[in-house]
Amino acid sequence: MAETTGRCLCGDIRYSFDAAHVLWRGHCHCESCRRATASPMTTFFGVTDGHWNWLEAEPVSYTSSEGVVRQFCGRCGTQLTYRAERFPDETHFYAATLDDPSEFQPEFHTNWQERLAWLHVDDDLLRFPAASAGKIA
Repeated sequence: MAETTGRCLCGDIRYSFDAAHVLWRGHCHCESCRRATASPMTTFFGVTDGHWNWLEAEPVSYTSSEGVVRQFCGRCGTQLTYRAERFPDETHFYAATLDDPSEFQPEFHTNWQERLAWLHVDDDLLRFPAASAGKIA
């Protein structure tokens, strides 16, 4: 198992996952993710359930909309995961929480139609107008 780790800002919440079970890596531009992270977009990766675990304390859960649960550190507020009924058997982690995000390579943009006009993105990644099965938010 190629174990990779991540954590919240204060370090209370730590997680690990088997990198062989990362399903995808991408940027999300939806309004919900922007509001949850107070940023113009956010970046996730999906991991197959059963191939990741909490190493210390567990995060607080918040139902942000019907069928969607976001988890964050109850101490420092760092967003850690996104889970949705429409994406069964996978958990989406925020790439910025990786202990070493330097190796991370996103593959696409999703919810492209919701992007902010003032955020200029200059890359060659695929652009999905809306979320699709197996993709984020």
